[in-house]
Amino acid sequence: MSKESGVLSGAMLPLELNEFIAISVFVLGAIVGSFLNVVIYRVPRGISVNSPKRSFCPACDYRIPFYHNIPLVSWIFLRGKCRKCSVGIPFRYWFVELLTALFFLGAWVRFSGSPEVVPGLLVLLSLLICATFIDFDFQIIPDCLTKGGVVIGFLLALAVPSTVVLLMDCPVYVEGSIGARPRALLWSIIGAVSGYALIYSVVVLGKIAFGRKALNIPENGEWHVVEGSENPVLVTAAEKTPFEDLFFVGSERVEIECEYAEVNGRSFNGTCLTIHHDRLLVEGEEIVIADWKTLSGKAKSMRYYREAMGFGDVKFMALIGAFLGWKAVLFTIFVASVSGTAVSLPAKILRKDSPLTRIPFGPYLALGAIAWIFVGPELLDWYFSLMLPVGS
Repeated sequence: MSKESGVLSGAMLPLELNEFIAISVFVLGAIVGSFLNVVIYRVPRGISVNSPKRSFCPACDYRIPFYHNIPLVSWIFLRGKCRKCSVGIPFRYWFVELLTALFFLGAWVRFSGSPEVVPGLLVLLSLLICATFIDFDFQIIPDCLTKGGVVIGFLLALAVPSTVVLLMDCPVYVEGSIGARPRALLWSIIGAVSGYALIYSVVVLGKIAFGRKALNIPENGEWHVVEGSENPVLVTAAEKTPFEDLFFVGSERVEIECEYAEVNGRSFNGTCLTIHHDRLLVEGEEIVIADWKTLSGKAKSMRYYREAMGFGDVKFMALIGAFLGWKAVLFTIFVASVSGTAVSLPAKILRKDSPLTRIPFGPYLALGAIAWIFVGPELLDWYFSLMLPVGS
C-alpha cells in the first residue's frame, strides 16, 4: 500500500479523542450487531424487521424489554436464557454482537488515517455478517442483501470516491483523467461485473460438470429412505446412497416422480417429491428431516440436481466487487477457494459426515472479503515482492 493512501498512516487525532472514538465505534458495533441478529432471524423467514418493533423470544413470543436487550450485557446477565420461559438463547446472538463490535473497531483502527471511508466499510462488514449467518442456516443469501448491497456500493462510490479506490491502491484523481466520482463509479461497476461474471462462470461450469443426471432405480421402481437425521440413506434395489454422497454444498436436490409415495404413513398418488439435505417437499408441504418417520414409494424417475454453488453466491460476489473493486474480487475468490477446500476436503477424503462439510460457499467469500479489507493489499505486495529479482 502506498503511504499516500492513508490506510496505515495512523491516527492523526489526539490520543484521548482517538480512544473515545474507538470505544464509541466498538459500542456502535455491538448495537448494530444486535440489529443484525434481528435481520438474520427474520429476513429468511419472511418476517418484517420493523414489525414487531421489539425483539421477541421465538419459543414463547415474549416481547423483550429494552433493559433485557442490551448488547453483550443482557445475554450474560440472563445466563443465555429467556427471562419468561427460560428457554436457552443461542450463544450465536452474543457472538454476532461481539464479532460486529470487533470488526467495527478493527476497521476504525486500520483506516483512522482516512476516516471518510470507514462508514462505507462498516456497511459492507454488516452485510457480510448477515449474509454469512443466513447462509449457514438456510443455504441462501437474500436478494435484499445482495442486490441492495450492489446499489449501495455504486452510490457509495459516487458519494465517497476514496472508499472504492483506497484498497485498489490507485489515486482518486489522475491529472488529465476523468473526475474522481466517475472514476470511482467505474471501478465499482468493473468490480461488480467481474465478481458476477467469475462466479457465474463457475456455476455454469459446475452445471456442465455435474448438472442433472438420472439415478439408478430398479425395474419395479421401489425405493425408501433409511431414517436418521445424522446421515439418512437412499435405498433402491440397485444401490444404497448415503445423503453425504448426494449433498455436498447444500444446494443439491433429488426429485422423484412417483406413482405413489408414503410419507409418515400418509399416501400420495402421482406426486413429485423433492428431497434436500435437511428437508422434504411434497405437494407444497415442507417436512424437516428430524420429522421423517417413514419415507418410501414407487418411482417413475429419479433425478439428481447438483450445482457447484448457488446463484446467491454470484450476486454476493457482485456486492463485494461493487464495494471493493476487481482486485478484491480476485483475492476473495482465491482465499474462499483455499479455505473452503482446507475445511471440507479432509472430511470428504475420510468419508465422515461433519458440520464442516455443510458450510456453503457464501461464508468463505465473506471471509475472503474481510481478509482483503484488513490484510489483503499487504499480502499482495508481499506475494509480488517474492517474484522480483533479488536486489531489485
